[in-house]
Amino acid sequence: MSDQKKLSAREYLKQLEVLDMQINDDIATLSDMKMNVCSAGGIDYSRDKVQTSPVGDKLCKDVVRYTMFDQHINEEIDQFVDAKKQIIKEIRGLRDKNMIQILTKVYVQFKTVKVASQEMKKSYSYTVELHNKALSAFEDTYKNLTYLT
Repeated sequence: MSDQKKLSAREYLKQLEVLDMQINDDIATLSDMKMNVCSAGGIDYSRDKVQTSPVGDKLCKDVVRYTMFDQHINEEIDQFVDAKKQIIKEIRGLRDKNMIQILTKVYVQFKTVKVASQEMKKSYSYTVELHNKALSAFEDTYKNLTYLT
């Protein structure tokens, strides 16, 4: 039996927003790393010329660390794209226009239910009810929802 926790439809669909936030945080960290590497300072030519200078080693290590972290972010983006495709396909599997619309706006486009209700030109109370029905329909349609990454 799998060790993965069974998720509610809301938790399952919220994964995209969490992944997006993590990627954005990592991109900000990468930007900070780039600034640190680029502002490593000048080269001290007054020192004895030794091939294994610790100054050069630090710069090299920083560049390698930056490159590896950049690669990690690209892998995260690939996972995000795959998860997004899967979730969109599953949402569309509900085959109800209004349910597809509300779930897409909230969980793929990361809009609030209030904004979604305005865009759909429906009352807020109707949209909240529709959102809850759509989540129930999603759970009924897709059993054993687990983390995608």
